[in-house]
Amino acid sequence: MTGENNNETDRTGNLQRVRAELTAAAQEVGRDPASVNLVAVSKTKPASAILPILAAGQRVFGENRVQEAAEKWPQLKRDYSDIRLHLIGPLQSNKVRQAVDLFDVIETVDRPKLARALARIMEETGIRPDCMIQVNTGEEDQKAGVKPLEADDFIALCRDQLKLPVRGLMCIPPVGDEPSLHFALLAQIAARNGLEQLSMGMSADYPVAVRFGATHVRVGTAIFGARE
Repeated sequence: MTGENNNETDRTGNLQRVRAELTAAAQEVGRDPASVNLVAVSKTKPASAILPILAAGQRVFGENRVQEAAEKWPQLKRDYSDIRLHLIGPLQSNKVRQAVDLFDVIETVDRPKLARALARIMEETGIRPDCMIQVNTGEEDQKAGVKPLEADDFIALCRDQLKLPVRGLMCIPPVGDEPSLHFALLAQIAARNGLEQLSMGMSADYPVAVRFGATHVRVGTAIFGARE
């Protein structure tokens, strides 16, 4: 067996393990496993690494960069029409038109300028990808996202004033922090704003996120291996 085939076997085996752990985590807290969406994070991975995961039935993927996604996903989406592609990295205002055209979900709406640009492009094009608002639960200076105390007002701006299709919230807890504190905070903000979707949990902590109500977990390394 070649090294590439070994990698394919590893990735598909990893995918099955992650799916099994998600199912177990959901059942542990009395949730329907189908209520948790696995977002396979394929950033830095070529199409050749993604194809075995598609062949194993995975259809929801996450990318960090608009440009990288534009190079590999249009053909994959033509081949697999039921793919749902999430943007999970920062979105620059000058990339909004391209992102709206390419992604089915934009998880990183984090500032008024971006929200207004999204509203304008959606109005112009009639294309309306689902949106999530990124909350900087750790209030880290170097990290994107609206601060927790400003989240309610920003949600109102996006959803009520700009009429964006806001479906939920996302967060990335600080490295080294207890993630459950951040997951609980995000769930509280979502609940009081009537938002049902929570994108939280990554390779190191996705079973914990499921216990706190995650509807989407973003798992890259645990499926694809280390970044390239």
